[in-house]
Amino acid sequence: MRAGKARVLLGGSLFVAMIAAGQAGAQTVSEGVTTAEAATPTGVAVQTTPASTADDGEILVTGSRIKRDPNNSSLPLQIISNAEIERNAIASPEQLISLLTSNGSGADNLASNADVTTGAQRGTNGLSAANLRGQGAAATLVLLNSRRVAAHGLSGAAVDVNQIPFAAIERVEVLKDGASAIYGTDAIGGVINFITRTDYKGVGVMGASDITEQGDGAIYRVSAIAGFGDLDDQGFNVMGAVAYRWNNILFGSNRDFVNGNQPNRGLSVDTRGTPIATAFPLNRSTLQGSTLGGGTLLGGTASAQVLAGLVIPGTTTAASGGINPLDLPGGAGCESMDGGMAYDDALWNNVSARYACAWDTGRAAVIQQPIKTLTYLARAVARVAEDHQISLEVTGSNANSAKLFSNAQVSSNTTNFQVAYPRNALTAATYDAVYNAIAATFPAVAANRNKPIAFRWRCIACGPREYETDTKTIRVTLAAEGPLWQGWDYRAGGSYAKSESSSVLGSGYYYRGTLSNGAYDPSAPTAAGAIGPGLAGLLNSGILNPFSINQSDAALAGLAAVSAEGATLYGGRYEVKQIDYSIAGPLFRLPGGKAQMAAGIDFRSESYSFNGSAAAAASAPVIFLAAFDNVNALRAKNRQVKAAYTEVLLPLFRGFELTGALRVDDYGDFGTSTNPKVSVKYRPWEPVMVRGSFSTGFRVPTFNQIFNGTTESPYSGRDLADPVRCPGGIPNTTTPACQAVQPTILTGGNPNLGPESARMFSAGIVIQPAPKFSASLDFWAINVDDTIQLLTERELIDNAALFSDRFRRDPTTNELVAIDRTWINAGARRTQGLELTARGGVDAFGGSFLAGIDGTYLLKKREKLTQNSPYGPSLIGVFSFAGDLGLRWKHNAFVSYTNEAVTIALTQQYRDGYKNQALPGILAGTVTRADFNEDVKPYVTYNLAVSFLNLGNKATRLTLGVKNLFDVDPPFAITYDSNTGSGGSWEPRVADPRGRAFTVQADVKF
Repeated sequence: MRAGKARVLLGGSLFVAMIAAGQAGAQTVSEGVTTAEAATPTGVAVQTTPASTADDGEILVTGSRIKRDPNNSSLPLQIISNAEIERNAIASPEQLISLLTSNGSGADNLASNADVTTGAQRGTNGLSAANLRGQGAAATLVLLNSRRVAAHGLSGAAVDVNQIPFAAIERVEVLKDGASAIYGTDAIGGVINFITRTDYKGVGVMGASDITEQGDGAIYRVSAIAGFGDLDDQGFNVMGAVAYRWNNILFGSNRDFVNGNQPNRGLSVDTRGTPIATAFPLNRSTLQGSTLGGGTLLGGTASAQVLAGLVIPGTTTAASGGINPLDLPGGAGCESMDGGMAYDDALWNNVSARYACAWDTGRAAVIQQPIKTLTYLARAVARVAEDHQISLEVTGSNANSAKLFSNAQVSSNTTNFQVAYPRNALTAATYDAVYNAIAATFPAVAANRNKPIAFRWRCIACGPREYETDTKTIRVTLAAEGPLWQGWDYRAGGSYAKSESSSVLGSGYYYRGTLSNGAYDPSAPTAAGAIGPGLAGLLNSGILNPFSINQSDAALAGLAAVSAEGATLYGGRYEVKQIDYSIAGPLFRLPGGKAQMAAGIDFRSESYSFNGSAAAAASAPVIFLAAFDNVNALRAKNRQVKAAYTEVLLPLFRGFELTGALRVDDYGDFGTSTNPKVSVKYRPWEPVMVRGSFSTGFRVPTFNQIFNGTTESPYSGRDLADPVRCPGGIPNTTTPACQAVQPTILTGGNPNLGPESARMFSAGIVIQPAPKFSASLDFWAINVDDTIQLLTERELIDNAALFSDRFRRDPTTNELVAIDRTWINAGARRTQGLELTARGGVDAFGGSFLAGIDGTYLLKKREKLTQNSPYGPSLIGVFSFAGDLGLRWKHNAFVSYTNEAVTIALTQQYRDGYKNQALPGILAGTVTRADFNEDVKPYVTYNLAVSFLNLGNKATRLTLGVKNLFDVDPPFAITYDSNTGSGGSWEPRVADPRGRAFTVQADVKF
């Protein structure tokens, strides 16, 4: 109720501020704020260094090489000011990217990749990326001072924005338009250009804290910046900045909204590996000496080995889905385990698991990754030969992240991990208790008494699994600029950038102790008292007890003896070498002004290498559940790009400008790509401007998408059925042909992959009826063909007729055994939307009021998976495990007041709802739940900030703030993935899990 009233008040404030716009003076700005907010189309006042400014106040902006006024331009440019960053207590580039309404809602942040991931996401340890207009992180070009930076060393695809030296940022320019005609590949969704300060003088220090009301998950920042020399008066400037930021860990168990046990709302987890193990039937092994050679207590699953009478009481269904003693009549109940719950066989459409328990993996996962990031910048610039400048810039970062997720699930199998709980002198008491509990409901097990018990177990004593990733980046740029002849200037530069990452195993990983055929591996370490090496030896000896949460001292010592902590998981390096040269200046005069031209050349060399781990070599002992990617190991792959471009601005008559650009890129491995862009601006009346553009673009595949090997992963979910036998592929236990299937999933590169091409169009209007009021509305469309995709299992199942070659079948039985999910050029994507920006201000009460809104409305998002197939249904607001959610509407709105002494700002962030996931029982229509919500609610939060200005001098500020003012939890959403066991009851692609937080930031300049 309080939040609802606040929304009304904020909306009213915005309305009053905007209609009250009129003649007013400039807003007061503290000296430390270098780019001020304003009621302009870009959202800021043009405030730049003299070196980047033409005589008439025009500047170089993102998306063009011709100087122009960004607030009177055909380019749909948004500029994020220092003031806006401070107002929203933004602590990192990742938080800034998530603030942008034009940024998609994909799995591009640390929280989205904190749990178990598969496929392309496995290389995202420590990565935060941008995703403009939902086109994907690889289709957004990220620049630092208008030049490229290296892609993340592990992913080899997207730039990690957290490497940006945030302490030195002057402004951030967001071009919401295609720009391949200027920059080449990747600039399909748009361009984000981080602009640093260039001529700082003095010494400044900053300290900030962001602490949740619950006292956990705190974020801290400290930074310093110093500079000496006046470029205008002394002919030089030297400056440097350094910043250190650390995010403390936050577990799912620290937040009540993280709860996978909400069956009344349609959510319950499928993970039956529980802290007190669930017993399973398992076939006998033919391996000589195997623990499974004589069979197990619950028999097998092959028809000849099924234990007669082991059926769910009152049904004819075999109890093959697991039996947990806690869930049997007279048992303590699954809820007696922390995070435990009774398995919901109706929701999962799996009667065979009626007496199993499940465990909430989401509570064990980290929802804010701990990360420590050091960034730095050093820059020296000198004026030579009067008007020429030479600069040397070095930027870099060192980030250390720790990705923690749920404890290992240990499961018996008949291939490479043949383990079961034996009955011997050490285990007799526990074994008999388990046997007696099962026999009371399933007396048929008496025939197998004393046979070992196969199980699925969540090893709490093993500790949470952890990857520690260290990423180091560096970029060195040598640049020169200056005049050539009358009105013409040049810009030249050379740069080298590198991102190098390495992940090592932390806690929770152990040597398996077996070979691929299940036999003991003599090269693995053996714990004292165990009958074999690794985890397998500890389990088959009974030293580790899967039917108890608490383990003996001998078991804990045994785990320490077979630990793999510290082993290298994998590492990668991405390097970019670039040389560029451009010139720009006037050509001749037209009725509307001077015609101008720019032209440039660009040479770029990129290389990427990915190494696996010595711990995963053929002769090394296997580490249990470690996601080694040796199959994807790449020696350095290189790509060279040569490009030339030109741009012409023609003011054909007063108020009308036509701009044309053309770029030709020569890719050695993909041939030549030519991309034009035409944009137009017309101001028929001073308060009104219309603008539009058309361009083409392209994106080449990443090295991984081409060269990765094929990884085989077993599918663990229960949400797929064979689409040939069961049209639609939705499991339904009441239909024999629609039983759930668990095929092997093949992922990896495709050497035949080609580039994707795009056509971009935009048209908009800007209204400026008064000096302190501005509003713009832009329509945009992005049409991408030959899209580079990693199709999901569900997409392939739903379109099985189009991709029959991707379903691998047993030639004898025609059973589905594998699904090929390697990269593919698949069909096309059509996306359309509207971008709204409005600012209004008025002077009153001794200061200035400013209000504004930035919003994105998605009109269309549809795909087709082959060129000849029809487009599928709308993907706006449709849940998916990977990719972009396509929220219909997103906006940020604010109202602020500033005078000489204080700035007060209230901000609203709104993210629309979307279609919820439905688990198999609800999806098949076999069960309903009264509180199941088909649609996830919108996520609306408010931030309040108060800055005290000019404390002692004009550059001393103290800012106090409250983020998520009304302590709104993320809306309930079913995000659990039965294949990986990740996800749960909230959506990290949309919401912030921290809750209400209090921020303090102090800035002092000497």
